[in-house]
Parts: sequence; structure tokens; C-alpha cells
Amino acid sequence: MRTLKLALAAAAASLCFAGAAQAQEDSGPSFSFNLGAATEYVFRGFSQTDEDPQVFGGIDATYGMAYAGVWVSNVDFLDSTDAEFDLYAGIKPTAGPITFDLGVIYYGYVDKGASNYDYWEFKAAASMPAGPATVGVAAYYSPNFFGVADDALYYEANVAVAIPDSKFSVSAAIGRQDQDGGLDYTTWNAGVGFALTDHVSFDVRYHDTDASSAADPLGYGDSRVVGGIKLVF
Repeated sequence: MRTLKLALAAAAASLCFAGAAQAQEDSGPSFSFNLGAATEYVFRGFSQTDEDPQVFGGIDATYGMAYAGVWVSNVDFLDSTDAEFDLYAGIKPTAGPITFDLGVIYYGYVDKGASNYDYWEFKAAASMPAGPATVGVAAYYSPNFFGVADDALYYEANVAVAIPDSKFSVSAAIGRQDQDGGLDYTTWNAGVGFALTDHVSFDVRYHDTDASSAADPLGYGDSRVVGGIKLVF
């Protein structure tokens, strides 16, 4: 769930959701599956795989304006932890041209030992078309954030644009992570997506943060370029 999510594709899916809601309610829930790989797993500007490659997969279900899903990826925190699983659910109501996304996410980790990694987040987001672009904002609140067991807030603004008469899109985002008892920093990313088919897409993305070397001695928040492929069926 947390990588290779082309912002344009997500926004387009949200905008189409309301029109498809009645059909889904008549036919029952619909399901989709995704598999992918990337040169690295980056979450909010920080490497989650010790700068090594990532393999991930997930299942999503939608019914009317409601959705739920599960997503799994390898991770490497230089301890025994070797996998992450995300469980999430929410609704996507609309108001005029604006599509909202109100949900909850549980981040769980496998073989984490005594580490305080598992946590919940509550999400509130909105997106709307603006000429050829789709613009959005989002906020995520956690009462027990990863590794610190204290409150944390992440908020973000994003934009995506489909290149006319092509299979390319460009997207970018800037966000701020604030946490009690942890690292506060700003992160940003920009990239290019390419939809090879309706089921196969590629993404190349630049990530960076303003985390200092003192706060991030391993350099996991340093600038980097990540490429990946995603299959949806």
C-alpha cells in the first residue's frame, strides 16, 4: 500500500468510485490484487529495507463507497524484523468534485521481537480535479507511532498530471512528519509513471528529506531514486 501508488491512478480511481458505486452495490463487492517489486522500499522519505530491494503484494475489496484491504512487504530494520503487513479500511464519499477518503490503517511487523513497531493511523484525505491535474491533501494521525509509542501527525499535499496522448504521468508530493519523542522532518518526492498496459505500470521517483545527519546517522532519509513495477489484476 505504501509504495508505487501512482498518485494519478489513485486520484482517478477515487473520482470514478462514486459513479461505480451503484453498480457495485447491485453486483456485490469487487476485488483486485497487486504484486510488485522496487529497487527499495521508501516510506515518507526513509528507507524501510536498509536500501535493498522490495517485493510486495496486496488484496483490495470495494463495495459501494467502502473499501478494505491487506498489503505485505519485506522490510529490514537491522534486527530480526523481516516483513510488514498493513490492514486498512475506510470510505470514499464525494461532495461535488471532491472525493474524500476517511479510513484507518494498522501497520504490523513480523518477527519484531520486543521492538515497539506495531501502530495504528487514522486517515483523512481529499482530492479533486484542477484542469489537467488532480490535487489532493491528506493527514494521518497515530496515537502510538512506530518505535516511539507517542502521538504523531503526518500531513501532505500532492499533485498528479496525466501527459496528454501518452501513457505517462507525473506526480509530486510534499509532507511533514511530526512526532512526540521522535524525529520531526519534511519530506518530498517527484516522479514519472508509465502505464504499459491496464494491468502493468512502472514508476521512477526521487525522494528526499531535510533530516540532519545527526538525527539520521545511517542516511536512510538521504536523497535517492527508486524504480519499480506493479501488476494489478
